[in-house]
Amino acid sequence: MINFYKKNAKLVLSNGIIFPGFSFGASGTAVGEIVFNTGMTGYQEVITDPSYYGQILTFTYPEIGNTGINPEDSESSSSVKGIIVRNYSSNNSNWRSFKNFNEWLIERKIIGLYGIDTRALVKILRANGSMNGLLTSEDQTVESCLKIIRKTPKMEGLNLSQVVSTHQQYIWQKPTETDFDVRRRYSEKQNKLKVVAIDFGIKKSILNRLVSHGCEILVLPSQASLQDVLSNKPDGIFFSNGPGDPSSVAEGINLAKSLIEYGDIPMFGICLGHQIFGLALGGSTYKLPFGHRGLNHPCGKNNQIEITSQNHGFAIHPDSLAKDKVKITHYNLNDNTVAGLEVNNKPIFSVQYHPEAGPGPHDSDYLFKKFVSLMLERC
Repeated sequence: MINFYKKNAKLVLSNGIIFPGFSFGASGTAVGEIVFNTGMTGYQEVITDPSYYGQILTFTYPEIGNTGINPEDSESSSSVKGIIVRNYSSNNSNWRSFKNFNEWLIERKIIGLYGIDTRALVKILRANGSMNGLLTSEDQTVESCLKIIRKTPKMEGLNLSQVVSTHQQYIWQKPTETDFDVRRRYSEKQNKLKVVAIDFGIKKSILNRLVSHGCEILVLPSQASLQDVLSNKPDGIFFSNGPGDPSSVAEGINLAKSLIEYGDIPMFGICLGHQIFGLALGGSTYKLPFGHRGLNHPCGKNNQIEITSQNHGFAIHPDSLAKDKVKITHYNLNDNTVAGLEVNNKPIFSVQYHPEAGPGPHDSDYLFKKFVSLMLERC
């Protein structure tokens, strides 16, 4: 790491613990929930995942930025509020890189803190749970920082999906490649499979994987109505990932309820979409102590295990799901939380993790094939 100029910065946690360090990226102050990600790769995708909206992200991997920034890997125009790292690299070396990491952070107005013991910070979050904190490169007293933190709402009860969702519908048709030969399977149809995707903070990688499996995607805002969806005569409906408390996304829960009751249109949900399905089916959700954020979470059931990419802070209460309506298909094998479900006798399923693997392992890509197969059966 080569840093010729160091500007003092600090992190203040809501419990009064202070981490002094140095500033990089944008200057200023950011306040939000402090969380951590255990992934060793994919920092650009992670930082631009809309599910992190409103949060300050700690990387457990000790050095971030050494591969720079490329034009392909950003997942959205949204970003985290700030990042915390042990070291950051002001030099980058990668054949895909076109921009320095620090310059990119400044452009996106992302505040950075480096030079602290991130292991100690993560241990605090694991022991006490994720908490609000303030990251600043400005000359603020600890007392003034704590005052701001106390005025900042906690994540519970926040509907952040309406902030990051698109305001206008649009079609996503970007060409991609896949190892799944869907062209032969839907060749009798004149058009591609039409999927309506409800955007609660959707990732570009999810859209690309759906397109690669033979779908044309119409993306609708999170406030879309039943009529908005059905008027487009979709072959399938997708509920996306997103930030915030799932129980606060009333418009999404009500839409899911109506669509589940309406008929047998295939539906697929990921992350927040999975939680919305659970709530629409009469279940309840709760906040995890420090969430699941990383690339190596084992999920499965009946001796079948997938290594998965995850990013969420809430989960579905397993006992709140009616067994005559819902089947739990996957558990997170680290803590036995609900990681997948299917609606009995309907082509509707969801997972808590991210099968598009942006970044992460590809163990779960078959779920896109499953969604396409359900649509093809009804064409």
